[in-house]
Amino acid sequence: MSNVYKPREDSAMLEQYVRQYAKGSVLDIGTGSAVQAIAAAQNKKVSSVLATDIQKSVIEHSKNNIKNKKITFIVSDLFKNLRNKKFEAIIFNPPYLPQEFKVRDLTLEGGKKGYEVIEKFLNEVNTFLKTDGIILIVFSSLTNKNKINEFIGNNLLEFKELAKKHIFFEDLHVYKINKSTILKKLEQRRIKNIRYFSKGKRGFIFTGTYNNKKIAVKIKNPKSEAILRINNEINFLRLLNKKNIGPNLLFSDKDYLIYGFIDGDFIIDYLKNNGKKNVKKVFWDIFRQLFVMDKLKINKEEMSNPVKHILINKKNKPVLIDAQKSKISGILKTVPVLLDFERAHYTLKPGNVTQFCDFLISKHILALLKNNNIKINSKKIINA
Repeated sequence: MSNVYKPREDSAMLEQYVRQYAKGSVLDIGTGSAVQAIAAAQNKKVSSVLATDIQKSVIEHSKNNIKNKKITFIVSDLFKNLRNKKFEAIIFNPPYLPQEFKVRDLTLEGGKKGYEVIEKFLNEVNTFLKTDGIILIVFSSLTNKNKINEFIGNNLLEFKELAKKHIFFEDLHVYKINKSTILKKLEQRRIKNIRYFSKGKRGFIFTGTYNNKKIAVKIKNPKSEAILRINNEINFLRLLNKKNIGPNLLFSDKDYLIYGFIDGDFIIDYLKNNGKKNVKKVFWDIFRQLFVMDKLKINKEEMSNPVKHILINKKNKPVLIDAQKSKISGILKTVPVLLDFERAHYTLKPGNVTQFCDFLISKHILALLKNNNIKINSKKIINA
């Protein structure tokens, strides 16, 4: 059939490692000609193979032509029809070429840039992979190898390159991917639905669910040269939580910290959309928190430009954070990173209140407040 992907060099490369590494319950996504499903089924370590494809005609063709008791065929767009099944091995020979025409060739093209399908796969795969499970995937250098590596890291996965082969105008790569130590720790803590959210200079932020409540997970950015920042943040949060400052720290380890998810607005957005009464209340609460920190001799840093460090939640309570923005499914959303006390430190002369005063009397903020009929007397606030 013309819409069944015919085995090529990439299929042959992947098949070699499927025969070697496939085990237990296997999922073959985008099965096409089912060459990977058949190779997996022939491995004695494999108990079952679920082969899926987005095209109904491909699945019908496979059902009619392939008879193997280990293999089951179903129609599914990636993981859409799999519910909560988990597998010991997941195989994927994805469409990975950049899209050339308005009508996509589903067997070859992975999106406008070639890696969109792989990105979606990696963003969802953790839910369907057992703790010690593996992923076997093949892709082309035309897909942008650095992007693939980034998507893998963003989902707390690790990879090993099993093979690389140059063919005409491209390199083919075969990866074996598994869950990282941190991801396994988080799953042992019964944290579910872990998803990449955003990253800063020193930390990665993920969201998840814990006891049916949304939480945020922060881990160190592997590229950061900062030392003991996570530990520093944990220690200050424990202290400041007692003073009703910062988000609620739930638990932590040397590699990560977990706190309650808070939804809200950046302080600038909040000032644009709220009246004098609410803004005044929020300002007093911010000053209260900063004054407490000053008395504790703790300097948070960044309060002279806290545009991305103060989030106002739905109850009009300001939370000191490191709020960032991230594109998720193409939609720009506020990311409740919730805190940034990494750089907090003890000092004899803390300047939290002073820094926030500098922010309030800056030209941009004064103009913004004036539009809402809010006036700030620069001299009085400096004296205060």
